[in-house]
Parts: sequence; C-alpha cells; structure tokens
Amino acid sequence: DGLDMPENGNILQDYTVRFTGRRNASNYPSRIRRIVAYIPDLKRSFVFYTNNFFLSAKQIVFLYKNRWQVELFFKWIKQHLRVTTFWGNSETSVRIQIYAAICTYCVVAIIEHKMKLERNIYEVMRILGSSLLVKEHIKDLLTPEPEPAQIANCHPTLDLEFD
Repeated sequence: DGLDMPENGNILQDYTVRFTGRRNASNYPSRIRRIVAYIPDLKRSFVFYTNNFFLSAKQIVFLYKNRWQVELFFKWIKQHLRVTTFWGNSETSVRIQIYAAICTYCVVAIIEHKMKLERNIYEVMRILGSSLLVKEHIKDLLTPEPEPAQIANCHPTLDLEFD
C-alpha cells in the first residue's frame, strides 16, 4: 500500500506493510509503515519502520537521523535536572514537571552567574532545597562561611613579649 510520496527528496519507498512471519505477526499484528530513504551524508540507504502514519516520510527520516540528539537531551535531563520519578502519567503532567525542572535549573544557573559564586550548581540547588523555609537572605545562604584562619587574620592581635 503506497503512501503519498514527496516529489523531491531522498525518500525511495514509503509503504504500509504487515509482518507475516509466525513470530513477528503474533508479536506485532497491526500494520506498520516501511520507509526506505537515501541519506547523502552517509552515502547509503536505510530502512525505517514506524507505526506513525501522521508524520510525513521526510519527518520520520529526520527524527530517526536526529534521534541521537534526543537521546543526549534526555541523558542531560536525567543527569542535571534530577527528575527521578514522574508525579503523573499524562503527557501534560510529564511536560509540566520537565518544564518546571528546566526553569529551576536556569534560575539557579543565573543566580550562580550573577552572584559569582564559588559553588557549583548542584551545591546551590542542595542549599536552596534544604533552606526553603528558612527566612535568611539568599546571599547569606550561598556565601561560604570564612575559614577559621581567615577569621583570625581579620582581627589583628597585640603580641606581648615577657622577659
């Protein structure tokens, strides 16, 4: 079953198929889309299978070609945003949680940059997270306390010599 083909581009085939093998047909009985495209950058053709019939063949190929960037984005989210569990199952709740985490990360990065802190973003997030209910100025929370040696040097003492 051929689908509409773009007149220009590198799409060689775009068909609706069903798996007919004994194991494949039982594992996935629905129809599926088979797209063959030539990728000039790699100088070869690739076959893509998808159950998405709404996007164009070019869009499907683009998504597959750029899936590594998507993988890197989700890896970055897991490493930097600390989203360990989702609070809801709907697409909207997941989006809201990711957007809130990205906004939080950006605000903390701006604070770190503007205040010229000597702490990394993770330390700042940890301090802010544990100080949510503390009524203290943010600068006092994030400025490291001076070390005892620095305190001693701030107040010169009188040296007395006894014979």
